[in-house]
Amino acid sequence: MNRRTETVPPDYFAGIYASDPDPWRFTSSDYERDKYAATLAALPRARYRSAFEPACSIGVFTRALAGRCDRLLATDLVPSAVDAASARCADRPNVEIRQGAVPADWPEGQFDLIVLSEFLYFLAPPDLAALVRRIGDAIEPGGDIVLVHWLGVTDYPQSGDEVAEAVIAQAAPFAGLLHQSRTAEYRIDVLRAGSTA
Repeated sequence: MNRRTETVPPDYFAGIYASDPDPWRFTSSDYERDKYAATLAALPRARYRSAFEPACSIGVFTRALAGRCDRLLATDLVPSAVDAASARCADRPNVEIRQGAVPADWPEGQFDLIVLSEFLYFLAPPDLAALVRRIGDAIEPGGDIVLVHWLGVTDYPQSGDEVAEAVIAQAAPFAGLLHQSRTAEYRIDVLRAGSTA
């Protein structure tokens, strides 16, 4: 399978959502349910002050994560996904959903939790490096960075293992690895800012 060399463009995702409002079965798959539970269990703290979840899609995990956060900002680049996430989290006043793509539309402010779940492999290495720099500027000292990646074969610019290892290496000046877990299907890596190995 030939790998893409450029970051996957927005119209790719717009097309996917145009044909299916829940293209990855976020609301119904056992894989997603188990992965969401494992991601929440991997969070080192019971509560976070201000969290950021880019690429939130239709907001299924966003709604679950909201229970652990005083404030949660989530973004997605596809307008229909943003609308669905906003509707799903409408009864969560601590959640704000915006349209935007990272790294270009990275929000202002500081966060003590950044969750990067199953989208970094859509980025070509230069865009990934720009995103890691944004993380370094936005994560508070002692804040947590959670990486979640599917490990299957794709035509994306990078594999789940490649992109996770790249983030860990590039974040080393400002964050160190706190915890790792792995199943046959996905891996979860937790880094803490100010904790360099």
